[in-house]
Amino acid sequence: MSGLIPFNNTHSDLINSDFFDRSFNMLDDFFAESTPLRRGFLGHTFKVDVIDSENEYTVEAELPGIKKEEVDVTLNEGRLTISVNRKENNEESTKNYIHKERRCTIMTRNIYLSDSDTDGIKATLENGVLKISIPKIMKRDNSIKVEIE
Repeated sequence: MSGLIPFNNTHSDLINSDFFDRSFNMLDDFFAESTPLRRGFLGHTFKVDVIDSENEYTVEAELPGIKKEEVDVTLNEGRLTISVNRKENNEESTKNYIHKERRCTIMTRNIYLSDSDTDGIKATLENGVLKISIPKIMKRDNSIKVEIE
């Protein structure tokens, strides 16, 4: 839809082209990715990278401006849950006018790590990046060599 072309654009002297230009720009803006509707669905979460190495999983989550008190990390039966609960309250008062702004942001990501071990998990939050190291359960090798007679 962002490529709409007005019909019969060559006769712009017959119509008020400024009105139509603004109308088509409004349509383009409405369906663009930066619209508030799309921003609301796509922008209210955080990016997560999961690295699978031999002995552990490393999960890195981008949380710029988030304090560690606002983050909750849990691991339950292989399901890693990262939750952010942030409340902002700004007050500005001058004379008889009081202006209050409140914002509450709640974001959650779930990642299933089937062979994760609950012992030895470490998490750090530095420079807006939450880094979680989750050891894997070491599976014993139960195979045996069978001699052929």
